[in-house]
Amino acid sequence: MYLITGAAGFIGFHVSLELLRNNKIVIGVDNINNYYDQKIKYDRLKILKQFSKFKFLKINLNNKKNFSKKINRYKNKIEIIIHLAGQAGVRYSIINPSSYISNNIMSYIHLLEFFKNSSKIKLIMYASSSSIYGEIGSKSSISSQPQTKPISVYSASKLSMELISNAYCYLYKKKFIGVRFFSVYGPWGRPDMFYFKFLKKIKDNQPIEIYNYGNHHRSFTYIDDVVLNLMKLINKFKNHKKTLCDVFNIGNPNSISLKKFIKVLETTVGKKANKKYIKKHPGDVTITRSNISREKKIFNHEIKVSLNRGIEKLINWHRSYYK
Repeated sequence: MYLITGAAGFIGFHVSLELLRNNKIVIGVDNINNYYDQKIKYDRLKILKQFSKFKFLKINLNNKKNFSKKINRYKNKIEIIIHLAGQAGVRYSIINPSSYISNNIMSYIHLLEFFKNSSKIKLIMYASSSSIYGEIGSKSSISSQPQTKPISVYSASKLSMELISNAYCYLYKKKFIGVRFFSVYGPWGRPDMFYFKFLKKIKDNQPIEIYNYGNHHRSFTYIDDVVLNLMKLINKFKNHKKTLCDVFNIGNPNSISLKKFIKVLETTVGKKANKKYIKKHPGDVTITRSNISREKKIFNHEIKVSLNRGIEKLINWHRSYYK
């Protein structure tokens, strides 16, 4: 049995769907907060609820009493935890930093405290972020190297989760795998992501702001490739005999400019956007580049979906969903 937190979220939805299609039992947890439009969260859940082996629990991990009450009946059946819940968004962490302490750090500790003595747990996987590399990420993003220079509260909260995992691994002899995601995009993505805003505004003939004059570089990674590599990690380590605490990159090693990403969007949509170029936003990392040399050796990390194909699939979904 799998427990997936953030099951109504972008990555959580796709991971849940993959497991359910493979006949796994999934307990999905989400608090359905209003950080972005709740409708898409409920629409994702509608799809998951079509599977008989999916059970959804609306829970806030920071409400320890409610969490314990609702999840207790499954405690001795849950073998793998995939913790994808948390407060997203680098820029929002400038505005509301306390949300990241509460929803990324404290909620994770509450989850670990509940399961720390469970003998059934085979693996705890949790979402970190490529943002933990800070501005050195353009030079070296090797997942085995310690990181100490986050440049936003969001990235600091993710780095804190990695350190907390190490402590709980040492104290309670659990297996932990952290995953540093690199600029995940695709169908059912978060409406606050720039490419969704871009598609909406290009459709409505509205100007769109492009930060850092479009000179950001990102390792844009299609959601199917993320799920593919997550499954590889789970299969690699779920029956691993020894205690471990490790962290891996999941991302496209080809880092491209935001300008190029936008150009492919415009070409695929068949329409030019009204672009307004503005300066870099505080906390934004200029360049991310996923180094997967270690990941290829350990679990055969693969990228199968090209940027053009990924954007084509994204736009086809966007047109069907936002009619």
